[in-house]
Amino acid sequence: MGLSGSEPDSDTSRLLNSRETPPNKIPEDKWHLAYIIYFIIGLGYLLPWNAFITAVDYFSYLYPETSVDRIFAVVYMLVGLVSLFIIILYSHRSHVYVRINVGLGLLTLALLIVPIIDAVYIKGRVGLYDGFYVTVAAVGLSGLGDALVQGGIVGSAGELPDRYMQATIAGTAASGVLISFLRIFTKAVYSQDAAGLRKSANLYFSVAIVVMFICTVLYNVAHKLPVMRYYNELKVLAVTEDEEVQGPLTSSVWRATLWDIVGRVKWYGFGILLVYIVTLAIFPGYITEDVSSRLLKNWYPILLITCYNVFDLVGKSLTAVYLLENPKIAVGSCIARLIFFPLFLMCLHGPKIFRTEIPVTILTGLLGLTNGYLTSVLMILAPNVVKLQHAEAAGTVMVLFLVVGLAAGSVVAWFWVI
Repeated sequence: MGLSGSEPDSDTSRLLNSRETPPNKIPEDKWHLAYIIYFIIGLGYLLPWNAFITAVDYFSYLYPETSVDRIFAVVYMLVGLVSLFIIILYSHRSHVYVRINVGLGLLTLALLIVPIIDAVYIKGRVGLYDGFYVTVAAVGLSGLGDALVQGGIVGSAGELPDRYMQATIAGTAASGVLISFLRIFTKAVYSQDAAGLRKSANLYFSVAIVVMFICTVLYNVAHKLPVMRYYNELKVLAVTEDEEVQGPLTSSVWRATLWDIVGRVKWYGFGILLVYIVTLAIFPGYITEDVSSRLLKNWYPILLITCYNVFDLVGKSLTAVYLLENPKIAVGSCIARLIFFPLFLMCLHGPKIFRTEIPVTILTGLLGLTNGYLTSVLMILAPNVVKLQHAEAAGTVMVLFLVVGLAAGSVVAWFWVI
């Protein structure tokens, strides 16, 4: 299906089309509790990865002969990609509620492994590579947990009104903001020696563990809220009607259905893919390797990363105020972001005035703002172009496109040296 035939239906149209009779009055989301829960879960499922990668200074100190950050990224993304493929292929045989709870448990376990092994075995000693292998296994475990939770929560948000997808996506940006502020705090409070790095790492993992526990409790509360039960019942009715028409959902039927879903969301997926190829090809590589400031010194990269994360959150929050509903403009805007390549080249190799802190900071903010807004727009629009009973799968497919974009962007960053 081309973009011209992919205009998203309104929530009302989707609900009316999901059953033969008009729906009953939709229960109120009191105190916006369900919205807040989806926001917090969005924040939570990325915190484990943020904890691992932000504590990379400590891991690099413990294991000096290893490229810790590169190994972490490869393991996390590879496990996540493979897991998402399997989840999508067999999601019709499992319940999203179970997958999300299992994923939350795996994320919590992965986070617990690091401080426990540090306290009982590593104890800040350098070169104990048995600990590194266990840490890498924990990274892989968190990749699996993230695939289960992210695929499930984004998928389930796709079955709900747009505001819940917006909440989830904004929560992912808030995760980056939280970890950036923690990084600023630890740099300001703790010494940057071995003891300080260890304290910083333990703080990241402690905060992430607490947040994951909160996410687990809140998700199981959300499942029982009247508004969530209402939409779950709608999905059950839609699935029942589908089975009455098509018969039982066998593996062959599901594969055909899945291909139809991919065909309907492919342009939205292409947009997401391109967004993250551009972003990851530039950020954060240029910050850690290419820019410097005599004024801000080693605070400069930390502040630039914080700037990106804050504007990413702003972008992902703007869709709550204004949602761009034209998919052609949205995907065209993703293509237009290619202009960031020559702009950043100018900031790094152009006239001296463009290589100062202000132009670099402005561009970094714009990179985050456009990344956040377009991600939120595309993730909201995509599930609306399929039937209600297929919205969960559509959301999970979009997550797969996003993760492929992250991986591809990381590879491009190796070859595109700015």
